[in-house]
Amino acid sequence: MHRRTSGKNAWMHLLLSDWSFDPFVVVAAVLVVLHELGLANLRRRSAPARTVERRRRSYAYYGGLALLVVVVSSPIDYWSARYFFVHMIEHILIMFYASLLVVVGAPWLPYLHALPVGARRKVLRGLLLGRATAPLRALGRLASAPWTATVLFCVVMVAWHVPVAFDTAETNQLVHVWLMHGSMFVAGVLFWLQIVRSYPMRPKLAPLGQIGSILVTNLVMLFLAMALSIFASRSWYPVYAAVPHVSLSPFADQQIGAGILWVCGDLWALPALISILRRLRGDGTLSALVDRAFHHDATPVPQRPQPTGPAGG
Repeated sequence: MHRRTSGKNAWMHLLLSDWSFDPFVVVAAVLVVLHELGLANLRRRSAPARTVERRRRSYAYYGGLALLVVVVSSPIDYWSARYFFVHMIEHILIMFYASLLVVVGAPWLPYLHALPVGARRKVLRGLLLGRATAPLRALGRLASAPWTATVLFCVVMVAWHVPVAFDTAETNQLVHVWLMHGSMFVAGVLFWLQIVRSYPMRPKLAPLGQIGSILVTNLVMLFLAMALSIFASRSWYPVYAAVPHVSLSPFADQQIGAGILWVCGDLWALPALISILRRLRGDGTLSALVDRAFHHDATPVPQRPQPTGPAGG
């Protein structure tokens, strides 16, 4: 009984201690207030069914924000500075799960409608037609191009695991939270926007392209995990070499982190692939499946009736 109580107390200590305040908490609170303001403005001009649908999506969005807050403020962040494998959990939560929840939550229209009508029109006119914002429009077109998100996602994931970049982020909190985590989150959002519909945006990748994007990304995770474990003979990261009160060797820690990358690659990829295949299945015919896979419209075009001449004899 004593051991069980001690174990319970140890878990409670892990869950409740080592929380920290990060400025992102203030950012998240402001984002929630603006989103609720936008939802209220939309509710006054929308049908009840649309309002209910937006409210349901908002739960996913707030879940994504809450997950980001947990990542940067909870014991996860504290222990990630001591254990590489916890840091890998942190990266996966940001790139795959928090970003997915935000995309599913589709907060774009509520944020637009959080602005007063006059300011909203001015902002839209400036963004869509202004000369000063032409570079932003070009950047937006590049970021929304079908394969850009996949390439960016893989580059960000690999680049931050280069020892120099990783150790720099570990020794500088601003780089760690705002640059490393920020770029991972943005890359994750752009990636999921090509897989999941986020009203009013639609993925530009055809379903076969979505499957290819998921497989490519999963392979990159697999190769990174292999490089950290099978093809490595020592720890890559000096920052974990002399952490006080840590008995786990840095190389063993790195191998556990590689295993987490390896296994978690399947945990997100398989459900995404199954979802795409279910969308493709449709009426079950091979021709319809091929048409949907390439974004072709499989609906037959109705034939116009041919004019007939007068019945003669």
